[in-house]
Amino acid sequence: MRKLLTFIVTVAVTMLTVFAGALPASAHNALISSNPGEGDSLDTSPTEVVLTFDQPVEDADVNEVAVTGPNGDQWAKGTVKVDGDTVTAPLRPLGPAGEYIIGFRVLSADGHPVSDEIRFTLTEPGPGQASAAPDSANRGAGEKAEAEQGGQAQQDAAGEEDSPGVPVWVWLAGAAVLLVAGLAVALRMGRS
Repeated sequence: MRKLLTFIVTVAVTMLTVFAGALPASAHNALISSNPGEGDSLDTSPTEVVLTFDQPVEDADVNEVAVTGPNGDQWAKGTVKVDGDTVTAPLRPLGPAGEYIIGFRVLSADGHPVSDEIRFTLTEPGPGQASAAPDSANRGAGEKAEAEQGGQAQQDAAGEEDSPGVPVWVWLAGAAVLLVAGLAVALRMGRS
C-alpha cells in the first residue's frame, strides 16, 4: 500500500510540474500601455503610435497599425517597427478635430494574432490634410482589427479550435489519461 501511495504522489507532482511549466507559454500578449492612450484628449497631433505589450512581439510582416480619423481617413504612414515588446507606427500630421481610432493587429510571441482598438480625441484641428488614397501598407487595418476583435472573442470562447497552438483542453485530456494509466499500473502492482 505504501508503494501505491508513493507512486500516486509522484505522478501527481510530475503532472503539476508539467502544467505549471506549460501555462505561461500558452498566454497571449496583452497590451499594457499605449501612446496615445485609451480615452486621451490631445490638443496637438502625435507623430507616432507606440504600443507596449507584456511580452515580446514577433517582428513579422503581418503586424499592422491603422489610425482612422473622424471622417474615415487613414493617418498611419510607413512601416510598423517592432522592438521587443514595443510596436511603433509613424503618423502623418492629423487633420480634423474629433475621435480617432487606433486599430492594431500584431503577432504574439506564442504565434497567435492579437488585435484591439484604442480611441483618442484630437481637440484642436491639426495641420494634416486627408489623402485621396489610404497608405497601402495600412489600408483596412482598422476594419480588420475591428472584425478580428469580434472574431478573437468568439475564438477564445470556442476553446481556440482554429488556432495553430495547442489548446488547453488537449493538455487536460492528456493529464487525465496519464493519471488513469498511472492508477491502473499502481493498482496492478499493489495486487501482486
